[in-house]
Amino acid sequence: MKFATPAGANPIDKGRVVGIPHSRIDGPAKVTGTAPYAYERHDAAPKPVYGWIVGSGIAKGRIAAIDLRAAEAAPGVLGIVTHANAGKLGKGSMNTAPLLGGPQIDHYEQAVALVIADTLENARDAAKLVRIDYTTEGGKFDLAAESIRGVMPPDMFGSPADTKAGDFDGAFGKAAVRIDQHYTTPDQSHAMMEPHATTAAWNGDKLTLWTSNQMIAWGVGEVAKTLGIPKENVRLVSPYIGGGFGSKLFLRADALLAALGARQVGRPVKVAIARHQIPNNTTHRPATIQRIRIGADKDGVIDAIAHEVWSGDLPGGGPETAAQQTRLLYRGANRLTAHRLVTLNLPEGNAMRAPGEAVGLLALEVAMDELAEACGVDPVELRIRNDVQYDPEAGPQRPFSSRKFVECLRAGADRFGWSKRNPKPGKVRDGRWLVGMGVASAFRNNLVMKSGARIGVDAKGQVIVETDMTDIGTGTYTILGQTAAEMLGVPLENVTVRLGDSRFPASAGSGGQWGANSSTAGVYAAAAALRAKLAEKAGYPAEQAQFDDGLVKFGNQSQPLATLAGRDGIWAEDSMEYGDLDKRYAQATFGAHFCEVGVDMDTAEVRVRRMGGAFAAGRILNPKSARSQVIGAMTMGVGAALMEALEVDTRFGFFVNHDMAEYLVPVHADIPEQDVLFIDELDDKSSPMKAKGVGELGICGAGAAVANAIYNATGIRLRDYPLTLDKLLKAQRA
Repeated sequence: MKFATPAGANPIDKGRVVGIPHSRIDGPAKVTGTAPYAYERHDAAPKPVYGWIVGSGIAKGRIAAIDLRAAEAAPGVLGIVTHANAGKLGKGSMNTAPLLGGPQIDHYEQAVALVIADTLENARDAAKLVRIDYTTEGGKFDLAAESIRGVMPPDMFGSPADTKAGDFDGAFGKAAVRIDQHYTTPDQSHAMMEPHATTAAWNGDKLTLWTSNQMIAWGVGEVAKTLGIPKENVRLVSPYIGGGFGSKLFLRADALLAALGARQVGRPVKVAIARHQIPNNTTHRPATIQRIRIGADKDGVIDAIAHEVWSGDLPGGGPETAAQQTRLLYRGANRLTAHRLVTLNLPEGNAMRAPGEAVGLLALEVAMDELAEACGVDPVELRIRNDVQYDPEAGPQRPFSSRKFVECLRAGADRFGWSKRNPKPGKVRDGRWLVGMGVASAFRNNLVMKSGARIGVDAKGQVIVETDMTDIGTGTYTILGQTAAEMLGVPLENVTVRLGDSRFPASAGSGGQWGANSSTAGVYAAAAALRAKLAEKAGYPAEQAQFDDGLVKFGNQSQPLATLAGRDGIWAEDSMEYGDLDKRYAQATFGAHFCEVGVDMDTAEVRVRRMGGAFAAGRILNPKSARSQVIGAMTMGVGAALMEALEVDTRFGFFVNHDMAEYLVPVHADIPEQDVLFIDELDDKSSPMKAKGVGELGICGAGAAVANAIYNATGIRLRDYPLTLDKLLKAQRA
């Protein structure tokens, strides 16, 4: 099925199952511990052995020699994989550096060996006995020091690195009010609950990986390319994932080394990347330096806006696309955005929840508050004045498919009690606490991808959905079940959903906020094909048949699904593909974040007192799980604002705080009441579901609302994240 024209009325509009809050159908398996995660697949791969990764002790250079003798002689050791015995390996197109290093070393903690033993403890202990001599080379590890050497990246995920419209320099120079500031964000780690983990087994020349991976079809191709084997010989299974946030979009060292280890020892091998290895071995969100210039009239109406970004990555890597939202969010006839990429020999930078917008809005939304203050305009009103209903770079000929940004600002402000805010910083006290409120806009592009599914009805009338789509804790099982139930007129409990297996039709996968909308649209397409088959078997006109209460109906006639399915069942398979609506219409999700903080007058400790947000993201498929996604994203925004930062040792090129004791993330005590309001919206140009993504929207702008609340509480404007108390204390003294 191809979606090339705006969606008209369709079965999803009935809203009997879709759009209704439902508890996650995978919840019981998870809370009882019966959901099988990648490292736990003793059922599928019995009598496994264990691998432990040895990471590089340098950031750049070469392996001069490896001495494995002591490790090989250690108790229980069955084999050791290194570059010398792994055979010829390719490199996946989505990996910046080889996943198995040697002799060349590309970054600190790059895997250089896998020790395989009969127990995890024996593998770990033997790994400490591997002796490696290195020849080191000088590297570049400091973004600020190297930023002058930044270059325009040749490609930025299909969009240009730089954009221009009008005459920014001329308009900015003439503006009545000008803002020109620099902002910085640090490297960040995904810090997901489940580490990267894989169980691998070979059956002849065929490989099965039970792995924690967000994108099954991508993973199959990358495994095949790296190992140099046919794609049809690779199977990936990933029905449950304990968080990913983008770090599991691509093939990582656990999967490759488990496959190599299993081939070497002839037994299933389990590999998990240890928690302390993850920040340096896998991927991270790159640090940024951002310059924002805004020119406006005295009433705060923007005429000129520019956003320039510097970020770093390994050779061949890509930039952090932090100016993306600035291209679409606010008005201004004269515009400029630019991205510059710096070569750094730190571990690979790559996608982390809402790549681009998450850190871009940390800067842009503080700059907007600075503009509001300079103009003497309320920050909510300033954003409303600068709303635009079309792509401001392309002009009115490319309108937004749906844009309820102003509705989010107004409804969110009213619900939060914004009118009670004192606009003068440092004037509200609650005992020893200075209290302030902040606002920030939320924006995230709406992306769609081709997605397929297979759907059937068995002899009992049970509906089965199969797709390689993954559930990274987002509620995918449930929304796909809701879609099938709505399309076929059955209760949700009559639907079985099977996910995360490359034997199933290829889906969009989980990432980029495209997963829910795209994968449900794929189930919609398959269900539409099945409806046609069932109607034909019943002898009813397909376009006029109704599906209700487990029956196919036409006029006063009806037949049960179970009867039509027969003893062998009936199946259909299809995928949803897309035309050019996303080119003709700008498509995005919008919101407004509100935050109240308290700042201790003596210690500068910051406490978030309450948070609220209003969001417009098309049809909300399951309000219960959507709210869960948004409050989780808001929590990550608090982390970005107040505590999260990978600290770089610029002498030796590695992240120093590489475990959960020193890489700080919010805990329950840090997060108070979070209120979420979804604005009613249907986007008929997005998909037949009339939905859009919401999982990443909640992080976009959340941290800036915290920063703006801190300013309102204290009068101190910080522009270097995270906003830790040492920075506040230093500013207080100044």
